Amino acid sequence: MTPRAVIFDCDGVLVDSEPAAFDLLAEDLAAHGLVLPRAEMERIFIGGTIAGVHVRARSLGATLPDGWVAEFYERLYARLAEGTPLVPGVLHLLDALDAAGIPYAVGSNGSDRKMQVTLGQHPGLLDRFRDRLFSGQTLGAPKPAPDLYLHAARALGQPPAACAVIEDSPTGARAAAAAGIPCFGFAPHDDGAALAAEGAILFRSMADLPRLLGL
Repeated sequence: MTPRAVIFDCDGVLVDSEPAAFDLLAEDLAAHGLVLPRAEMERIFIGGTIAGVHVRARSLGATLPDGWVAEFYERLYARLAEGTPLVPGVLHLLDALDAAGIPYAVGSNGSDRKMQVTLGQHPGLLDRFRDRLFSGQTLGAPKPAPDLYLHAARALGQPPAACAVIEDSPTGARAAAAAGIPCFGFAPHDDGAALAAEGAILFRSMADLPRLLGL
């Protein structure tokens, strides 16, 4: 069934920001005594918040200082501002949603400023989302709590079951399930088993999503 509204995660779904973020995080963790394989870092931290990374990394032995979160964010914004590409196929997907008259929003665990930095690099993209960029940090209820996606559904004027969520992390897929919103899990780099375990419908390319959404 074609959804009446679509809610996108941001990092890894709309913009390919995660490689730069994980590069910087790996540097910081190693400098503070915690060296993890990249795959393990992604398994532990993807889909969370930087504040959550701070707590978890400390529990794993990283000697991160108390002010690390704010300082890391400043360096992350600077690195992302150097260039953050769109995920291939995203603009075509948004065009298809526009043509079908289906509204859409963003529900991200990233900060409002981070979304402005990454999405703002692409002319016209912020205008397409207008006042429909929502941060779980700003709401005080980041994923996997369902609040962010429920808030976005209300802003789009649709009941949760009539929406679709597009996610790339198990944390986000869990939030969608808790909100009662069907989730499509973007898994371009692995088998997507962790997403599927949270009930997400898997897809490998944004080019496949219009068909899956019935557009």
